[in-house]
Amino acid sequence: MTENDGSGRRWSIGELAKATGVTIRTLYHYEEIGLVPASERTASGHRRYTEADLRRLYRVRALRGLGLSLDEIARVLDRPGDDLTALRALLGAQLAELDLRAARIVQLKEQISGLLWLLDKTIMPDAEKFMATLELHSVYESYFSQELRDHLARRRAELGEERMEGFRAQWLDLLRQVHRHMLDGTPVEDPRVQHLTTQWEAMAAGLQTGDQQVDDRLTEAGMALWRDSGPELSAELSRQIDWLDAGDLPAIMHYFERVRKVRDTPGTQGDEETPGAL
Repeated sequence: MTENDGSGRRWSIGELAKATGVTIRTLYHYEEIGLVPASERTASGHRRYTEADLRRLYRVRALRGLGLSLDEIARVLDRPGDDLTALRALLGAQLAELDLRAARIVQLKEQISGLLWLLDKTIMPDAEKFMATLELHSVYESYFSQELRDHLARRRAELGEERMEGFRAQWLDLLRQVHRHMLDGTPVEDPRVQHLTTQWEAMAAGLQTGDQQVDDRLTEAGMALWRDSGPELSAELSRQIDWLDAGDLPAIMHYFERVRKVRDTPGTQGDEETPGAL
């Protein structure tokens, strides 16, 4: 039975549970940890919740809905009502965590979409090749820690899907042009090849996080992955790119190395100017 002594309404624990949709078990737990204790007790020891208790419970539910833990909520509610510093810090951290989760979801969606694309295009004619592709995903994760993958996910989210698609298209275009020059036997000193290499490096720089330490670690991880699993990666890409043979990618990477060596060695390049258009 609800009591009213003239100083405001009171709720029993059952009435409070029914009015707010919070279970009695949860209310017991909230009282046990000091989050929402009943302000009053009857002579027989029954809990009675005041309007202030009800408001506190609604605040707990609202903050819980934002993803804050009970400990975090307690710290917020224990501060003065006009002090929002702690709440702002917690919400900022929560937003950053949600951004990271969203970036991870986008990354996972792209991986799954890529696998479905391979199946739909019948590029994977048998289960063995498809399982080999899945193994490569596992190999990738063994070289790029969760922390590094999170940095990549955040960077992809910052760039946005449209710019990422632009990078993919540019990468394929540059790869095709370099591949053609390599097959044609174009000398690595040729200004056209030098220009393509510069474009390739500029594109790679545009994908970096901006944190030199993180970018160095990403580069090291990528180099280690290529060193240890280059043939498998090449075979995977050749299945996705119809004009690329399995052995072409290592040859292209070697071609790039020769181009850079010529560029970075004084006196080895000609005097021709880099053309403005290819």
